[in-house]
Amino acid sequence: MRIAAVEAFPVRLPRDFEAAQGTAGTPNAMVGSGDYRWSKDYPCLYSTHIESALVRIRLDTGLTGWGESQAPLAPEVASTIVERLLRPVLEGEEFDGSPERIGELWDLMYAAMRVRGQTGGFMLDAIAGVDLALWDLAGKIAGQPVSAILAGGARKETVPAYLSGVHGASLEDRLAVARAAYEDGFRVFKIYLESDYEALFALVTGIKALGPGVDVAVDALWHLDPAQAQRVDEHSVLWLECPLMPEDVPGHIALSRSIATPIALGESYRTVWELRPFFENRVMRYVQPDLGRCGITGSLRIAREAAALGMSVVPHVSIALGPQIAAALHFAAASPACGICEYNPRVLEIANRTLPVPISLDGAAYRVPVQEGLGVEGMGLL
Repeated sequence: MRIAAVEAFPVRLPRDFEAAQGTAGTPNAMVGSGDYRWSKDYPCLYSTHIESALVRIRLDTGLTGWGESQAPLAPEVASTIVERLLRPVLEGEEFDGSPERIGELWDLMYAAMRVRGQTGGFMLDAIAGVDLALWDLAGKIAGQPVSAILAGGARKETVPAYLSGVHGASLEDRLAVARAAYEDGFRVFKIYLESDYEALFALVTGIKALGPGVDVAVDALWHLDPAQAQRVDEHSVLWLECPLMPEDVPGHIALSRSIATPIALGESYRTVWELRPFFENRVMRYVQPDLGRCGITGSLRIAREAAALGMSVVPHVSIALGPQIAAALHFAAASPACGICEYNPRVLEIANRTLPVPISLDGAAYRVPVQEGLGVEGMGLL
């Protein structure tokens, strides 16, 4: 079999932006107008839409695989990279659906821009989208879900989920959202540090008081005041995510040695090479590869290094459609180091509109798709 065609499609979908604020990928306070707006608290630009880049690969047998790049801003960029750079590299290449062959093609795509300054960012996002499509094809060729291939046959049927963000205009509103999720079975919650530490710690305390077995993680979204880190320690949170600017390796090393709270990192990085300084200095205890940025192949390489150091792996799931979310679940279902996966109900609701078989939860656990490949055949957008 050979790869006959590689295509990419930028996607921009409307959403209730106001209702989504305070959850993954959608901060509460925004500045400006138009489609792209600055966060008042975080050093990042955000879209008011759901934006992504879908990838479709067709073999000369007619078999088709679907993938997706993490592209919350300007999905046209990742799509253009797929069309202009990666398609000529891949079309005509032999493909037998083996993990080894997918790894070779990942390396081939990465080498296409070596010494051009593209060791991360949009280039790797585009590669990740193609990689997911290749894994989707691998599952279809084998007649198995991707997770069964990754796990060598045995795989988890469900993956516990944690609720990413509790929205609301007040502390009482947010605790009401958390209480409803607790009653549905959720025991792990992630909340976001905005600009008010007192409000953050009041929310941590309130969620922990919901009942036994509750854990709360804090995502600082790259703007923690290191002087406040000791206060985070006092509240015994599950992890402190993205505390400092992602490029600040020395700062993360110093912080990890000064606090007891476990640090979580990963969503800002695309390869094991980008994460290696953090691995070498044992900065984090939770590693969070984003499947739309690392692909399954890159995430496996990251997970192997993490496992060798005794670190847990928790896939990052933010703005995404079906292929990204399904890939995270297959990866989590096959990874012994992964015990939980991120869940944003509003993002999943929109993703499910594009899938013939929706991704669903059983209480507070994802059901891992059982169809061949990633389980996203028949994307409803195209």
